[in-house]
Amino acid sequence: MGKALGLFVALFALWLALSGYFTPFLLTLGALSCLFTVYLARRMELLDDEAVPLQLSPSLFLYWGWLGREILKSSIAVCKIILSRDMPISQQLIAVPSPLTSEMGHVIFANSITLTPGTLTVETAPGKFLIHALTADFAGPEGFEDMARRVAAVEKR
Repeated sequence: MGKALGLFVALFALWLALSGYFTPFLLTLGALSCLFTVYLARRMELLDDEAVPLQLSPSLFLYWGWLGREILKSSIAVCKIILSRDMPISQQLIAVPSPLTSEMGHVIFANSITLTPGTLTVETAPGKFLIHALTADFAGPEGFEDMARRVAAVEKR
């Protein structure tokens, strides 16, 4: 029941943010459409930890802010590399250990690496990731350790 309620709240908040209408008739239609969606998800047995990740702590929003700053810094660094006359690229494949234990943690970590310009998660295995880095600066282990620590703080199990 908690996952259904969490999904309803998330869907209705998204509906409010995207529609911008606050008349009683449209609010009722939005609530009914969200209830119908939750009903269908429940009938299809889709309400699990993957579909409705209620185990994630509210610090997820702080993590998104940090990740946004890292994406911006990496974007600037990649632009400098691309726009430089000699393009100093030294591509590397590195194995990064992961202290995360849950599947959700692995997914957040791998996607965060891929979202950051200059790095790409190529392969995942239990406890480690194979990462492609554009330069040696992007391959530094301290950045990945910091990201893994922040992801571990987000997931609370």
